[in-house]
Amino acid sequence: MPLSSSHPAPGPGSAPGRGPEGAPSRPRRLSGAATRRRSALGLLAAASLVAAGLPDAAPLGIGDRLYPHLGNPGYDVRAYDIALTYSGRNDRPLDAVTKITARATARLERVNLDFAHGTVRSVEVDGRPAAHVSRGEDLIVTPHRGVRAGTPMRIVVRHTSDPRPPKGGKDREVGWLRTKDGLVMANQVDAAHRVFPGNDHPSDKALYTFRVTAPSGLTVVANGTRVARHPSALPWKGTTRTGQGRAAPATTTWVYRSAHPMATEVAQVSIGRSAVVRRTGPHGLPLRDVVPAADRKRLEPWLAKTPGQLSWMESKVGRYPFETYGVLLAQAETGFELETQTLSLFEERLFTTQQYPRWYIEAIMVHELAHQWFGNSVSPRTWSDAWLNESHATWYEELYAHERSKMSMDERTRRAYSVSDRMRAEGGPPGAPKAPGPGNKTGIFRPVMYDGSALVLYALRAKIGHAAFDKLERAWVARHRDGVAGTADFVALASRVSGQDLGGFFRSWLYDAKTPPMPGHPDWKSNHRTPQPPARKPGGKPAGKPATKPAVKPAGQSAGKPRG
Repeated sequence: MPLSSSHPAPGPGSAPGRGPEGAPSRPRRLSGAATRRRSALGLLAAASLVAAGLPDAAPLGIGDRLYPHLGNPGYDVRAYDIALTYSGRNDRPLDAVTKITARATARLERVNLDFAHGTVRSVEVDGRPAAHVSRGEDLIVTPHRGVRAGTPMRIVVRHTSDPRPPKGGKDREVGWLRTKDGLVMANQVDAAHRVFPGNDHPSDKALYTFRVTAPSGLTVVANGTRVARHPSALPWKGTTRTGQGRAAPATTTWVYRSAHPMATEVAQVSIGRSAVVRRTGPHGLPLRDVVPAADRKRLEPWLAKTPGQLSWMESKVGRYPFETYGVLLAQAETGFELETQTLSLFEERLFTTQQYPRWYIEAIMVHELAHQWFGNSVSPRTWSDAWLNESHATWYEELYAHERSKMSMDERTRRAYSVSDRMRAEGGPPGAPKAPGPGNKTGIFRPVMYDGSALVLYALRAKIGHAAFDKLERAWVARHRDGVAGTADFVALASRVSGQDLGGFFRSWLYDAKTPPMPGHPDWKSNHRTPQPPARKPGGKPAGKPATKPAVKPAGQSAGKPRG
């Protein structure tokens, strides 16, 4: 999948009717006006063709059991180049240009993109205007001519990206999270297409370039590494009191590029009054943390823990898989933490309220760090395979707390096992989670996805032995690095590494309604009637953090969030 686009994005502020660098077009040049008229006529003609065939223009999907309309068939995205222009107000839509480089895997008369909650201004396919229509949460594009299987295509969508929740809608997830001083992204599970058009399913990973223009007093950070930063000018429509044109406000364009393919759900752009704290991790790995500038000093003790946590994770599963890492601490009420690639998202108040014990916060930091291997570098083939992400992140969260803070992993696992039948009844078994309810797209991230799935790994280690389990963990992330893998892949590799046929073992542990007996612990029992511990966030928010300072983490709850 990873092929970088060789075509630069238009300059900041680019939009229909403007020059390539965002400067206003000059009407006195007849050739430019004629070009625009021809373009408009072409769009009208194309729109008429689509209107004639609207009954055939329908949302598609790749048939994911949990999110059947997510993703689109017929093409493979190789790269996204996304330009965003932020006015400085997080209650207004951003101007955006998304360029998609893809390869058709089947003949396409139409191309479906996942996109909703934004205004589409124009679409081009391979340099020619293309008709488009929105149906459901799909943007359906009709190229000037069909695209043959095996051929590359380049789609350019000029649109807005709206950080405001939809009016009157039950589903308030928009991808963007508004912070006190700007914006951050939280796209999991299916909110990326509320930010930019694309193929919004983790099975289609791609390279990313973000070009973000913002007022010069703000700092922008995105996935990957910064490759450019330069002053820029936006067209200014206002006038002074004397009627003269006013100078555009000072803005800066920041360009970030990923070196590794990434799923849409873990894309990240942070805009705000932030400090970027840099240090060096294991084997010279560049680290950068993004924190509210005013709080940099008091957050430093937490930020300084990342190099040691990286070294610990590498001792368990091998070399960190990406070009950089860091944490993003946002001044926002999220109710979760999220493993956005190379830059994990956290609520700042997790580190500043002194509401949670230090061992617990450190374990949550490791949970999100572990996801860089399990979930980001190795992405799930379907959303039913997400147990592979969360079981491993929870496993290393627990193991870190066990080794570094003497919080017994066996005791936590026993407590989780005692309520595991209840977790399965409420959320489905780990390998076949229940579908989310209406208006709750992240509803698959129930307790069974976390502690319930970690039980599978605990049972697996007991069955095949510690040495084989450790070998399996390293082999899994090495074999599927930068790729996509599913449950069948894990079962096959575990069987190969252990020299055992584990098909029956995994069928029971992943799909049975009742929890199988735990190997080596015949005395452990799961009681369906065991009361579920209270929500881990005060005020009833399903945030996955303890409302009080627990001596031992309550069983049957998520590691630190209801998603990711």
